[in-house]
Amino acid sequence: MIGKQDQKLLMLLRKNARVSITDLAKALYLSRSTVQNRIARLEASGVISGYSVQLGGAYTASQVQAHVLIKVAQKLTARTNSALEGMSSVSQLFSVSGEYDLIAIVQAQSLEELSTVLDDIGNLGGVERTNSSVVLETRFRR
Repeated sequence: MIGKQDQKLLMLLRKNARVSITDLAKALYLSRSTVQNRIARLEASGVISGYSVQLGGAYTASQVQAHVLIKVAQKLTARTNSALEGMSSVSQLFSVSGEYDLIAIVQAQSLEELSTVLDDIGNLGGVERTNSSVVLETRFRR
């Protein structure tokens, strides 16, 4: 699939997607054109599908995050997924195996707002039950 140099390149881009091609080339001991070609190839092949903003510092420190396990009535899965996608507080949604069907990553400005969002999720049509865990600390993120 992809080689060790591409894996290193991806790691550097995950740390900072705005890093310059020149800095990437120096870190990888490659020429600028080689790095540009590798990035273009990774984008064209779908390995890199886009770039996003990673929130940090004081903003994320003020946020409350929770992982919400969701059990869904099977016939209403599509409707529930769509409703969760429409909730701005739900930043990620995973389909999982096991007792629960989904894991939603929820971000809120306060515990009160989180409580409201959790109530909203629990009241969605098709949601049979939820189990929430509030994130106390993020040890690392890649």
